Amino acid sequence: MVRAIRATPQELDAAVRALRAGELVAFPTETVYGLGANAQHASAVQKIFVVKGRPADHPLIVHLDSARFLHRWARAVPPAAAQLAERFWPGPLTLVLPRAPEVLDLVTGGQDSVAVRVPAHPMAQQLLTAFGGGIAAPSANRYGHVSPTRAEHVREEFGTTVRVVLDGGECQVGLESTIVACLGDVPRLLRPGQITLAQLQGVVGDVAVGPDDAAPRVPGSASAHYAPRTPLRLVADGQIERLAGELSRDGTRVGVLAQRSPLGSFRHVTWVNAGVRPENYAHDLYANLRTLDKAGAACLLVQEVPADARWDAVRDRLARAAAATPPGLDELP
Repeated sequence: MVRAIRATPQELDAAVRALRAGELVAFPTETVYGLGANAQHASAVQKIFVVKGRPADHPLIVHLDSARFLHRWARAVPPAAAQLAERFWPGPLTLVLPRAPEVLDLVTGGQDSVAVRVPAHPMAQQLLTAFGGGIAAPSANRYGHVSPTRAEHVREEFGTTVRVVLDGGECQVGLESTIVACLGDVPRLLRPGQITLAQLQGVVGDVAVGPDDAAPRVPGSASAHYAPRTPLRLVADGQIERLAGELSRDGTRVGVLAQRSPLGSFRHVTWVNAGVRPENYAHDLYANLRTLDKAGAACLLVQEVPADARWDAVRDRLARAAAATPPGLDELP
């Protein structure tokens, strides 16, 4: 487990004052770093969309320090939601619930539902408790790009645009939260995360998977998302060496993210071995993609991950990252 750093009183005071003044604060959670604003301050929330370049109808997640204030944001908490909150909060689970009347349309994307979670990171808990309210926060990166798992990633994205960045070290999970909508008779899994479908079913029984016609829009649901700036292609394990060799033969730089070491040597290939353990791969995924993005490669080749449930969240993020690649890369040899 990655060590979680706590904020100093001075850092915490600066962050709380910024939030109360309608400014943005980047802060760590156990999943990824968030770009936070006072969820009850319309102009502050609007800054999130401007700074990120985020579509106005894309909802945000409201972060709370505990479930005791849930009634301020949700007009109803179905039994299944209460059971999931009891089991997984604080933790990497977001619940989508019927919104309370006072919740800003900017926060919900104009929908009749609101996404809420209670993060487990000690620094996030410090901030939320000291602030005393809800903090609306998506990931602290430009919309559609790779999420940040270190404070330095936030600074690389925004420079001095976001003046307050709380540094809580590396995020322990490394992928965004599991999102479950509790709006109908059966809870619906809308985004996979560290908390798996089997774990959800172990608490509430039947859980539907994927959006239907009535499902709300949720963060991270765009078909192209979580993408590095370098074009990315998913390839089968047995094809990586061949493609890397053919693409780099003329001196073109190629980046590779695999689950093993290369079988040969390649002069113009940057190869990252992310290993075979799903929790370690997930923890390092965004940092590895950022590293490869800086390698000056013309394209990134990413080994397809296993099909079993432990890899669902990673597979989801990689598929969306690959979907952001412009036409043409799939036509490579």
